[in-house]
Amino acid sequence: MNPDVSAVLLVAVLAVPGLGALAVALLPAARDRQARVLGTVIAAVTLAVAVPLRWGSAEFGWFAYTPSQAPPLVPWALVDLPWVPALDLRFQLGVDAISYPLVVLTALLTLLCCGYTVWRVPPGGPGRLLTALLLAIEVGILGTFLAFDLLLFFVFFEVVLLPMYAVIAVWGGAHYGPDSAGRAPQRAAARKFALYTLFGSVLLLVGVLLVVTSAGTSSMFAFPLPLDRGTQVFAFTLLAIAFAVKSPLWPLHTWLPDAHTQAPTVGSVILAGVLLKMGTYGLIRVGLGAAPEGAQAASGVLGVLAVAAIIIGSLVCLAQTELKRLIAYSSIGHMGFVLLGIATLTATGIQAALLGNIAHGVITGLLFFLAGAVKDRAHTGRLDELGGLRENAPRLAGLLGFAAIASLGLPGLAGFWGEAFAVVAAVQRGGGLWITLAVLAAAGGALTAAYLLRLLRRVTHGPASPAVSLLVPSWSVAGALAAAVASRTGGDGPSGSGSSGDEEEPVVAGLPERLAPGWPTAAELLAWSPLVILVLLLGVYPALVLSGTDVPIGDLLEAVRP
Repeated sequence: MNPDVSAVLLVAVLAVPGLGALAVALLPAARDRQARVLGTVIAAVTLAVAVPLRWGSAEFGWFAYTPSQAPPLVPWALVDLPWVPALDLRFQLGVDAISYPLVVLTALLTLLCCGYTVWRVPPGGPGRLLTALLLAIEVGILGTFLAFDLLLFFVFFEVVLLPMYAVIAVWGGAHYGPDSAGRAPQRAAARKFALYTLFGSVLLLVGVLLVVTSAGTSSMFAFPLPLDRGTQVFAFTLLAIAFAVKSPLWPLHTWLPDAHTQAPTVGSVILAGVLLKMGTYGLIRVGLGAAPEGAQAASGVLGVLAVAAIIIGSLVCLAQTELKRLIAYSSIGHMGFVLLGIATLTATGIQAALLGNIAHGVITGLLFFLAGAVKDRAHTGRLDELGGLRENAPRLAGLLGFAAIASLGLPGLAGFWGEAFAVVAAVQRGGGLWITLAVLAAAGGALTAAYLLRLLRRVTHGPASPAVSLLVPSWSVAGALAAAVASRTGGDGPSGSGSSGDEEEPVVAGLPERLAPGWPTAAELLAWSPLVILVLLLGVYPALVLSGTDVPIGDLLEAVRP
């Protein structure tokens, strides 16, 4: 591809959703649905623009990116323009084998979420504003993955904060009303998310400024930077804590369960699917790249914390009683495997982390879509109020089972490779500490299977709970309403057998409002199908993510060899 064309595509990947968010937000309230459709089209265009970046350079393309051909940090596509000439800052965007899968995943999940809002808007605010905020979040996440300048990276990293705060605070939790004290828990969750993020942002800014002022440049093309060991250790500590908040790494994880529990379905999908990956990507690209000696010094501590996240996250999942909260805590454990791979400072570990990032984004995005569908139908997410889903919603239960076994790392599905090879990388690193961490991480994998199988037993098996019994095993509520009424009234008419009409009439009258189709709707299947396909495809062909990563990872680790 012509370099000028690839540069235009890079700019368009950010400009299309940025301008689109503004256009969608400015449409009048009377055209809310049209605005949501427009937002979906804009997200589709963004994905269509992002995919060709794979062929951004004929010389350093998808399968031609080899050690004999590529010097360090040669992106497939590049934009390098003056930004703040007085400070010698440049607007540098690029994409390579490390960032490209995350760019495409971000564009795909945003498209699916925008399309989901066309079908269903959570209560709390106008759908067009929710769609606009999703596009704004996409700009920040894509910019983070594309930035090749440290200060530009920081700017895009922070763009995500306000729109995600609004998504949680305005559209989150409103479907289920205030808590027993009359408070809005979604606002508390949004504030907690913002405070943790701001804490990490301060550390990130200080770390970036320390690196830039000490090295005299903010360009990632200058990595590794000529910094003394003390400066690198201090800088990596600041950067690692900042990225650990976003990942999140235990014990800086406490904002995540509340945010996921209260966020609307599309907010949870974006949050788990790609926003968390900003932390792990930043640790690889910025942490290891800017301060390799600091990474080497801190690798043992990072590995211990990663395994602690795996074990503690899994144990907490075993005690959870709420569906979305359980999936949220599972993310802490899964991201622990990603961070363990990074901590090993081996090529196998970094590749395991990159693949684990994508697999977690796809699988957990699917899980949150399914959890949202269950909660929207049953009007509860409590595990003790769910049960027997396979009886009244067999296809929904089947998809939930598929996503769960993918999440527990069944071989042949996407979740297996990243977690398995993170353990292998720890063994390859060698030494008593890393062998111990590998054993504990493997035990954490067994705990993952335990809590996910427990989830399936409680939600999909057994007799149908009262909430699940309101789900009709049909595409349409209207088509099965008569049978459902007969079932609830004993087949003897509205008043039921052996009961007075006055006692049973309110139940029957309430059925049309409470019944919901047990089968996925066409809109839901459109949103979920790409994720199901990717779970299968990545399970049998992980090279889809890993092709071309050998060189950039090798160059990155050259200065970090333990």
